[in-house]
Amino acid sequence: MRKILLVLTLLLSLLFSEVSAQTHLEVNGVTVPRKIEFQSKTLQLNGAGGRSKMWLEVYVQALYLSQLSQDPQFIIDSDTEMAIRIEITSSMVSSSKLTKAMNTGFEKSAGSNLEELRPRIEQLKSYLSDAITEKDVFVLAYNPLDQNVYVTKNEILKGKIQGFDFKKALFGIWLSDKPVDETLKKHLLGQ
Repeated sequence: MRKILLVLTLLLSLLFSEVSAQTHLEVNGVTVPRKIEFQSKTLQLNGAGGRSKMWLEVYVQALYLSQLSQDPQFIIDSDTEMAIRIEITSSMVSSSKLTKAMNTGFEKSAGSNLEELRPRIEQLKSYLSDAITEKDVFVLAYNPLDQNVYVTKNEILKGKIQGFDFKKALFGIWLSDKPVDETLKKHLLGQ
């Protein structure tokens, strides 16, 4: 009788873990959904990975696309729905550290457009200015219909930022030829 119960328990746990594996992915202890909804569209997980600073995991990031791709330039140039999901994994992350890192990323990805984008970068920084705690989730989602990047924190809309050029520079932070983290770029591309 014990063996039958053990086998049944094992079979049920395998069944449930298989269903869970289909809807979520585990990255550095963070459960990452394989799909997210944005503006009544389903976006699929393209790739996910962790970001480390000085041997400390600071966040887990995922890239969601309407059309999966491993071509970073295609993704940056694509005028389609897409989103970046960032889950904070360290209490060492603060809004000032996050916005400082964003500044550095924009400097690398925006190139000669940096000064033109500066007011919108400041707008993004204002949306990230609230206190940040471990397990906070940010989603930066682009809608091609109005060409806005929607910024949410823990499923609450903080605001939106206008411009396809802004979207390209934002996604370029992680996907350009000079990404903030080469390993994270590969993970986001599903490589």
